[in-house]
Amino acid sequence: MSPSESESAPRFAVVGNPENRRVALFTAAVRAAGLPAPRVVPWTGVLRAGGADFAPGETVRLDSPGENAEADLLLRGVDDPTRVEGSARWYTRFLTAVGGLRGGVRLDDPGDLAVLFDKRRCHAVLEAAGVPVPSSPTSGPAAAAVGGWDDVRRLMREHRMPRLFVKLAHGSSASGVLAVESGGRGRVRATTSVERAEDGRLYNSLRIRRYEDERDIAAVVDTLAPDGLHLERWVPKASQQGRAADLRVLVVAGRATHAVVRTSTAPLTNLHLGGARGDLDAARRAVEAAGGRWSDVLAVCERAAACFPRTLCVGVDLLPAVGWRRFAVGEVNAFGDLLPRLTGLPGSGAEGLDTYAAQVAAVLGAPARPHHRTEAPARSSRPSPPSPPSPPSLPSLPSLPSPPSLSFRPAPQHRTGPGHAVA
Repeated sequence: MSPSESESAPRFAVVGNPENRRVALFTAAVRAAGLPAPRVVPWTGVLRAGGADFAPGETVRLDSPGENAEADLLLRGVDDPTRVEGSARWYTRFLTAVGGLRGGVRLDDPGDLAVLFDKRRCHAVLEAAGVPVPSSPTSGPAAAAVGGWDDVRRLMREHRMPRLFVKLAHGSSASGVLAVESGGRGRVRATTSVERAEDGRLYNSLRIRRYEDERDIAAVVDTLAPDGLHLERWVPKASQQGRAADLRVLVVAGRATHAVVRTSTAPLTNLHLGGARGDLDAARRAVEAAGGRWSDVLAVCERAAACFPRTLCVGVDLLPAVGWRRFAVGEVNAFGDLLPRLTGLPGSGAEGLDTYAAQVAAVLGAPARPHHRTEAPARSSRPSPPSPPSPPSLPSLPSLPSPPSLSFRPAPQHRTGPGHAVA
């Protein structure tokens, strides 16, 4: 890099947990681009000080505050990082901390983050933009409040949803998610990673369990409800080799750059809960065999990301319906880029780049390569071996400043904390 290029190149800063692999991977990508290592601003310092200052020329990336016990305590105020409760407090404190960041050029817009971390608001924004989503009685102008299990049961009847997902409105990494299904004679079952202790406290577990006594399910939901709940119709997923399958698609600067198939024998496909990476080539072939185009599948994810135009990168969870003909967006994740060893899709402009290098390249304005619409084979995308207005009916959010943003061009036991885990 010449002296003139060095002077004009962005200086990166990252708000994150210094010991975390996310920060290490992003730092490696920045250094590989010939730039100095980013300045790391610890979340714990931001949370204790109520903010942080950045120089006008610093390009500021926010990374997940998860997987750090001190940061989790400051955000959720619970005594054990594996506890489920406290996500509403997390949301308020996180947005307050983001609002206290001053200066710099942001890669993550505060207004976008406020929507991305509220599943009810995010669902409503996507639906208003025409992005296919599972139906939900808890988002949009007619959003229903959920005060506990009795409300869930009532909404299941009123909306004819015998199978649905109950999610924490501000949850992540499948924390507090229940896949609920009801049958004849009032039978009901919930599949979840939530472990309920004898004292009634809830913990995140790495083991998927099933509750079949409605009293147990009601106790879990009633404990979760004060943090806010979002309900979605359970979309029966397509499968690979007898396992339910969905996709995490990363969209960087408006373009789908990386994709991974996640499969599981359980309704929750998260990799840290026992899910496994599936075959992306097979998924593409299944789409084409069903009469679809892979480019249209990626376009759904790009349309979802377009709802958050002032944020560089989001991870879109895409749900393929049985038969691989129809798709719906399950969630859009602000910190959805932890996909180790995964390189870019052919024609995406990120070939040979991991998820962090692709983001650095987008900031640097690397020349665009042919777009993925060329329908090139998907082999190189396999891993190496082992913001629209918010609906008026939803809760108002604290006022957040709008810092400068880049203009992105599309071209211990078996328990775990609710931090933002791998996919």
